[in-house]
Amino acid sequence: MMRKYLLLLALLPMAACVKDKPADPAPPPPSTGARRLLIADEGSFGNGNASLSFFEPGTGTVFNNVYSQANGGQPLGDVLQSMLIDGDRLFLAVNNSDKVAVVSLSDFKLQGTITVPKPRYMLKVSEDKMYVSCLYAPTVSIVNPKTLQVTGSIAIDHPNSEGMALVNGKVYVCNWDTASRHLYEIDPVADTITRRIPIAGAAGQQVLSDKNGKLWVLAGNVYKQKVATLTCIDPVSGATLKSFTFPAGADVLKPCWNPGRDTLYFLGVNYNGGTAYNGVYRMSIDAPALPTDLFIPAKPLQYFWALLVDPATNRIYVGDPKGFIQQGNISIYQTDGSLLQSFTTGLGPGFLLFDR
Repeated sequence: MMRKYLLLLALLPMAACVKDKPADPAPPPPSTGARRLLIADEGSFGNGNASLSFFEPGTGTVFNNVYSQANGGQPLGDVLQSMLIDGDRLFLAVNNSDKVAVVSLSDFKLQGTITVPKPRYMLKVSEDKMYVSCLYAPTVSIVNPKTLQVTGSIAIDHPNSEGMALVNGKVYVCNWDTASRHLYEIDPVADTITRRIPIAGAAGQQVLSDKNGKLWVLAGNVYKQKVATLTCIDPVSGATLKSFTFPAGADVLKPCWNPGRDTLYFLGVNYNGGTAYNGVYRMSIDAPALPTDLFIPAKPLQYFWALLVDPATNRIYVGDPKGFIQQGNISIYQTDGSLLQSFTTGLGPGFLLFDR
């Protein structure tokens, strides 16, 4: 009886191979012109399961896995680190796949691929030039966004080029290495370093400019015993205007501005399940000291991984990666820190970007 049952099970897939063939992935919905929040779902490192989601604030609708759906089930790759919009195209830095994928912003269909070693962040500096920072390499790659070709590179002092900003015709680049204590100023015409500007600590992560054109540099690598710091710099003179040192053990990342660029938001991350230095902080550019209280605290056994303030509504979008072992979620908060709504994303939401 058992042998007859096993034989029947073996024959069933053969009989059903045509009728029950899985359907091709449904394409993502066509663009309606509605404003969208684009969500880079990193995936889990080494598993090639990065994905792309988007959320329509106007309708409250979320769509997941839209890249794969738009490209016949093709996976995006391993670790979707960051995104950049250039006209009607979306550039996707897929870090551990050593590529930047370029898709149509309207339907997410692949238009081309740029081979770049371990891309982290992208910055468009002119119509025919884009800088791409690189993990592990002591370089910044130069890419032509029109031809999708790598045209050169800029050597820096240490591995791990990281966050970048274009201010008053100059590019400022962080070097996320424990030996680095400078911010690079680069001439984007000559592609050369023109100054090395000291920062308060080591391992610069991100650089942003406030409403007054001053630079704010977040630095540090807690796991390599480099305490987190925040430095405000005058880009004209290179002078440090103010600096702050975070408490030992505070792992600080993902800074962003409010619409007026006079209030800085950033994440404190605690991977050990505790609540100390764990959640969203906010800080006025005129504050004399770092904030001591969390604006949006993470819960025990939770930490956040994505952060963005909507430039149109001032609402705060916060991504929870759920430990990178299940689908993540985004929570939306009012300006007073009260929760408005949450929705489910792909695995590991880590970078957020509005398409307009």
